[in-house]
Amino acid sequence: MPTSAADLLAAAYSDADRTIDLRRRLHRRPEIGLHLPQTQATVVDAFDGLPIEVTTGKSTSSVVGVLRGARPGPTFLLRGDMDALPVHEDTGLPFASEIPGAMHACGHDTHVAMLLGAARLLAERRDELAGQVVFMVQPGEEGFHGARYMLDEGLLEAVPEAPVSGAFALHITSTFASGTINVRPGPMMAAADQWKITVRGRGGHASMPHAANDPIPVAAEIVLALQSMVTRRVDVFDPAVVTVAHIEAGSTNNVIPDSAFLEGTIRTLSADTRAAVVAGVQRVATALAGAHGMTVEFEHVEGYPVTVNDPRAAATVLETSAALLGAQAAAPMAVPLMGAEDFSYVLQRVPGALAFLGACPPGTDPSEAAPNHSNLVVFDEEPLPAGVALYARMALDALAG
Repeated sequence: MPTSAADLLAAAYSDADRTIDLRRRLHRRPEIGLHLPQTQATVVDAFDGLPIEVTTGKSTSSVVGVLRGARPGPTFLLRGDMDALPVHEDTGLPFASEIPGAMHACGHDTHVAMLLGAARLLAERRDELAGQVVFMVQPGEEGFHGARYMLDEGLLEAVPEAPVSGAFALHITSTFASGTINVRPGPMMAAADQWKITVRGRGGHASMPHAANDPIPVAAEIVLALQSMVTRRVDVFDPAVVTVAHIEAGSTNNVIPDSAFLEGTIRTLSADTRAAVVAGVQRVATALAGAHGMTVEFEHVEGYPVTVNDPRAAATVLETSAALLGAQAAAPMAVPLMGAEDFSYVLQRVPGALAFLGACPPGTDPSEAAPNHSNLVVFDEEPLPAGVALYARMALDALAG
C-alpha cells in the first residue's frame, strides 16, 4: 500500500534528529561559491549506505544522486543548494559559523539537510516508485550560476533512458510564518541583472568648477532620473526595480574628480521588460552625460532569468502541502518576490515549481524577523521535517505509476 501522508510525516519527524544534526554541521563550516570541497564530502558521506547512485561534478563541487524505483517510469528532480554567503555571522547560536566572513545566511544548509532526509525516506520506499528520483545538490546558487554548470554537464540526462520531466525545490525563509508552504503559478522570483556606469568628465580644482567638468552632479542626476524612468516608463503590472547600490567619486575635499562610478541592480518579471529596462538605464545615463558634455561607459552583467513556476506544478504543491501538513500550511502567494534564483535555469527546461518554506523564529512577527542574507537571520528548525516530507511526497506522487 502507498505510504499515507500521516505515516510519511511521522517518518520525517522520527528522523528529525539526523536532519537537524546535518544542518548544524553544515552551518558550522560554510563554504562560498562553486568549489565547496568540505560540503561536498559531507553530502557524499550522507548519501553513503543508501541505494542511490552518486556522481560528483567535473567543473564544480556539485553532487547528483539517482534513486531508481522498482518499476520503470519518468524521472523527477529534487534540488537543494549548498553554498553560503560572504557574511560574518552575529546570531550567537551555539552552532554558529566557525569560518570568519562566511555564513549560511540564506538557509542553504537547511535545504541540503531536508533533501538528504527526503532521500532516506524515498530510499525506504523504492517499491512505491515507478521511475527515478534525481537529487540535485548544487553549489554556486548565490550569484555563481551553479545550476547552469550542472545543466551543462548533463544533469537532466542523469538517467539517459528517461530524462528529467519534472522538478521541485524548497527555499527556506525567515519572513513567512513557520511551517507554511508559500507558492504561486507563473513568475515566482525576478530576473536579476547588474549594471555599472562610469561617468567621464574632466578633473580640476574644487574652487573653479567652471574650468573643470564635474561628473558628480551628473551622477546624482542619473540616480534621480533612473527612478523617474521606472515610474514613468515601466508598466506597473509588469514591474521593475532599479536600485543604485554603490556610488564612488573623488578623493578629497578640494579636487573635482575626472570620473564618477555607479552600480546597481535591475529586477524584472518578464523578458520584454528586462530588455527594455537594461536599454533604458544605458540610454538615460548616456543622454544625461551628453547633455553636460561628458561620456559614459556602460556595462551590463546578465544575471539569473525569471523563475517561472508551471501552473499545474504550483497547484500540485499547494494540494500536496494541504494534504500532508493541513490546509493552514498551504499559502498561495499573491505576488512574486523580487529576489532571484538560479533554479530558474532548471524551470526553463522542465515544468516544475519552487516554493518557500516559512521558518520564522518562534515568538517573532514574520514582518520583523531578520531576513535571509542578514548577519542576524535565524531559521526555526521545527518545520524542517515537514520540508523533508514534502520533498518526498512530491516525488512519490509524481512517480506513483
